[in-house]
Amino acid sequence: MAFSISSISEELGEIDGQIADIFRALSNGFQKFEKIKDASRQSRQLEDLTGKMRECKRLIKEFDREVKELEHTVDPDTSKILNEKKQSMVKELNSYVALKKQYATNIQNKRVDLFGGPAEGFEEDNGLQASSMTNQQLMDNGHQMMDETDQAIERSKKVVHETINVGTETAAALKAQTEQMSRIVNELDSIHFSIKKASQLVKEIGRQVATDRCIMALLFLIVVGVISIIIVKLVHPNNKDIRDIPGLAPPAPSRRLLWISE
Repeated sequence: MAFSISSISEELGEIDGQIADIFRALSNGFQKFEKIKDASRQSRQLEDLTGKMRECKRLIKEFDREVKELEHTVDPDTSKILNEKKQSMVKELNSYVALKKQYATNIQNKRVDLFGGPAEGFEEDNGLQASSMTNQQLMDNGHQMMDETDQAIERSKKVVHETINVGTETAAALKAQTEQMSRIVNELDSIHFSIKKASQLVKEIGRQVATDRCIMALLFLIVVGVISIIIVKLVHPNNKDIRDIPGLAPPAPSRRLLWISE
């Protein structure tokens, strides 16, 4: 059957294989359960089996959805085989569910017997003791039991108050930590914004420095040029190829003294 389902749909075959694996695990698990004597271990084993049954139920629903999607693409005989396969899966799962409920009831009954059995013996012993007591002794015994009950109640109240206090302190601590985390987040946002602004300012300063350097370099070249022209004019005053610098007086021509002859 598994091979024929796989030939119809690989996904259906995979789901069918997973369900078959879970059924084998459930069968082995219940066989192991019968060999366990400790009630707590039985409970844990039953919880594990219950989880497997939930997973099996999910897979059966998925199998049913796939079958419904294939109803229009397969022949009626194949559709009937798939539906019968689904019904057999549901029936087998229901048998394990019923077995699980039976074992759960047995565990509960064992717990009732464990806690209820000795109490009945105590009640019988207390009845025999009460029949042999006087009224005063019965009253004293009753007052003693009431005092013990009051003390137990007070202890319970104390435990409840301590639990409430611990819960309140924990809630306050969590609130304080939450507020602290909020402040830290806000400070981080402020730091991030400041770093961003500082980066922009550094870039702007860098651009200004670069511009100032260009201007200084240009001025330096101009000054060097002017000084060069002045030096050349002083060295070669009669050189007509060198233009005069505006605002700078040309060098005075050499004068010759004329002697008047008598």
